[in-house]
Amino acid sequence: MTEASVLAGAEPFSATGGPHGALVLHGFTGSPQSMRGLAEAFAAAGFAVELPRLPGHGTSVEDMATTSWDDWSATAEKAYQDLASRSEKALVAGLSMGGTLTCWLAERHPEIAGIVLVNPAVQPDDGTVLKMIDEAIAGGVVTMPAVGNDIAAEGVTELAYDAVPVACMRALLVALSDLRLSDIRCPVLLMNSPQDHVVPPGASDHLAAGVSGPVERVSLERSYHVATLDHDKDEIERRAVEFARKVTAG
Repeated sequence: MTEASVLAGAEPFSATGGPHGALVLHGFTGSPQSMRGLAEAFAAAGFAVELPRLPGHGTSVEDMATTSWDDWSATAEKAYQDLASRSEKALVAGLSMGGTLTCWLAERHPEIAGIVLVNPAVQPDDGTVLKMIDEAIAGGVVTMPAVGNDIAAEGVTELAYDAVPVACMRALLVALSDLRLSDIRCPVLLMNSPQDHVVPPGASDHLAAGVSGPVERVSLERSYHVATLDHDKDEIERRAVEFARKVTAG
C-alpha cells in the first residue's frame, strides 16, 4: 500500500514535544481524521504525540478486508513503543475500536500513566452477532452496512468507509472477548455518549465496573458515537488534556 493511496485527510499525525507523550488511536473503519483534533490538542499542550493510521484504514474497504486485529494491534503496539522510548511517561487515548486497542495496551503495559476512552468498544458479544456473522461469511457475504459517521452536528462528516468487511468485524468481536479489563490499573478518563448508535452506551458501564484503576466519567449529552468530531469536541479535548497533565505530573 503506497502513501498516494491514502485518502486526503486520513494521514497519520506526529508531533515532537515532551517530556511526556500521548498515543491517540482512531476507530474501526475510520481514520486519523476523527482524532486529529484531540491529537493536536495534546501537541499544543506540549506532549509528544503519535496518531497512527491503522492498517487497512483511510484507503479502501478492499484494503481493509486484507487486515485483521493482529495488524491493528501490532501497529498500536509499535506506535506505543516508539512513543514510550522517547517519553518519561505516556498515556493512550482511543475512540471506539481505538478504545479497544487502548485497553489492550493498558492490560499489557502497567507503566502507562493513564488512558482516555471515548465511546469505547469493550463489551463482549453474547454470541448472537458472531453467529450471524459466521452465517453471513458461510453464505458468501463480504461486506455489511457501514458503522461510521454517527454524528449529531450538522455538516460534519467522518472520513470513514461506507461498508464494513465482514471478516474484519468478526476479528474485532473475537478481540473483545479476549479483553482482560481487570488488568487495567491505571487511571481512566471515560467519556461516553448516551445517544450512541454504534456502541451501546452500556459498554461504558461494563468498562467502569471491570477495570481495577480509578475511573473519571464524563457524559457527552450532545454528541453521538463519533464525539471527537461532534458538539462535545472541545469539551473532550479540554478534559483529555487536563487528565493528561494530571496523570503525568510529579
